[in-house]
Amino acid sequence: MNHRIRDRLVVAACALALSAAAVAGQHAPTRLASKHFIVEADSTATALRLVGSVGGHASRPLPIINAVAADLSAGQSAKLKSDSRLRVYDDRAVTASATKKQTVAMLATVTAAQQSFATGATNSPPVQFLSSNTAPDTAAMVGAPALHAAGTVGTGVTIAMLDTGFSPETKPTFAFDKWGSRVLARVDFSATQGGTVVTDAYGHGTQITSVAGSGAKDSGGNYYGIAPGANFVIVRAFDGSGAGSYSNVISGLNWIVANRTKYNIRIINLSLGATPQSSYWDDPLNQAVMAAWQAGIVVVVAAGNDGPAAQTIDVPGNVPYVITVGAVSDNHTPNNPSDDHLASFSSTGPTYEGFVKPEVVAPGGHILASMPNSSTLATEIFGAITDPYTQFPLSGTSQAAAVTSGVVALLLQQQPALTPDEVKCKLMAGATPALTRAGTLAYSVFQQGAGIVNAMGAVNTSATGCANQGLNIGADLAGTAHFGGPANQDASGNFYVMNMTGSVPFAADPTDGFTWSGAFAWNQGYTWSDAYVWSKAYVWSKAYVWSKAYTWSATAVWSQAYVWSKSLTWANSTVSTTSLSTQPLSAPFPAQEE
Repeated sequence: MNHRIRDRLVVAACALALSAAAVAGQHAPTRLASKHFIVEADSTATALRLVGSVGGHASRPLPIINAVAADLSAGQSAKLKSDSRLRVYDDRAVTASATKKQTVAMLATVTAAQQSFATGATNSPPVQFLSSNTAPDTAAMVGAPALHAAGTVGTGVTIAMLDTGFSPETKPTFAFDKWGSRVLARVDFSATQGGTVVTDAYGHGTQITSVAGSGAKDSGGNYYGIAPGANFVIVRAFDGSGAGSYSNVISGLNWIVANRTKYNIRIINLSLGATPQSSYWDDPLNQAVMAAWQAGIVVVVAAGNDGPAAQTIDVPGNVPYVITVGAVSDNHTPNNPSDDHLASFSSTGPTYEGFVKPEVVAPGGHILASMPNSSTLATEIFGAITDPYTQFPLSGTSQAAAVTSGVVALLLQQQPALTPDEVKCKLMAGATPALTRAGTLAYSVFQQGAGIVNAMGAVNTSATGCANQGLNIGADLAGTAHFGGPANQDASGNFYVMNMTGSVPFAADPTDGFTWSGAFAWNQGYTWSDAYVWSKAYVWSKAYVWSKAYTWSATAVWSQAYVWSKSLTWANSTVSTTSLSTQPLSAPFPAQEE
């Protein structure tokens, strides 16, 4: 039964009651020797009540998934895990998908030096940036400048950046005169419940926000940002050291969905991830992401930086509905696209449920953008930088996701009536895959998806109905049906895509691009071309219904890699048949709106 609307009327009162003392007849909350959990029920009110019944402390409500974050002792968690009305999950750590490791490795390929470049931004001095010898022309790599020239800059579209915060004030390279009216709201869920955030101590959130939408221009008058006219809401879920948790991120997602109409939030950028430890549908962060997609918001997610091995897609990038993005590099030669290549760190599919991931790839190698000089990430990688106009090159699928979010904003300005499924379809149909000289795919679909995202291609394609076919997000959230994709593994360990009868791979030849064997030389460059025509027989995200009654034929047996070992199950969870509410939020959670 769906209790979400009723919950919003009672959760605040329940939270107040639990913070002072337990409901009459129950024990007072205790925080001694406790751990952090997420407790999920048929309603948030039920979760609050049952946490209080064992003396636990409910630290924050999570109505987007009918849950609460709670501090519980070992005994309290054991009692709740034995209750068939509940699911109890560890409140896991989440990390940003751009790290020191990837950035240092990318910069180490050349002799780095500071160089000066004039900027066309009003009243901005020359820009200093730490470079690998030349700056990647990120916008040009994804076909954005032609749309910019025609006035398509993301105007009227709001992107929610759920990350480490945002600090543009000391960065004239942001063209801050434009940022003042474009940042519509800032909220903080890193430690507090909906407080206002004005800084970014870690730096990551500022950098990827700049990638997606900086209004600064280079000496040629070209925008640095992909969507320089888009609006933003800044939702902080990580502290100054870059540390975050499931409950932080889910709280941020709850606020975004609740406030989507007020701020016209059309896109959520999630440049973050965690290692999967369950089926996609039995993960509370994934459930919140699916609820956001169902509410009409396009969710763009970093694939993760755990490649090049197969099956390394992060949570929530393993959600079949969302747009998951891998990373490519221009090889430090922005004027020579022939040596562009897939970044070796970019996480690779398929997911454990057999879905082809990532959907697309985007520039993610040494991407230049602003962040505070004193931020943790800047000083850890680059040391002490005093020039206030420095731009910093970071590498990771975080940057690739931010680029893609900017492209989606351009598409939605042009075609504002598109649903999330339609956006995903057009983004994939307009992408350009990497090809060999022979015209075959240079990378498998598990490495590059449909190819590098292309803004002009997405805007101009007439493709419809090509994404998320065969899936049912309402049934998925309600727990009445879950789904598996068309990927499989042969006897030699190679992953391939089955045809939709579930029996025959498209081709046995591992050089055709459909098969992933792990033997590919990642440093080779390939031309990203739109000359490759995908077979009409291949539907990117059509899926098989996954149920206990479904038996895979002998010729399409799921590999043992699909079966979760005991070490990968949720350490503190009890799976029940409790249905999750599927109705999207229609009003803000009390006291969360800025």
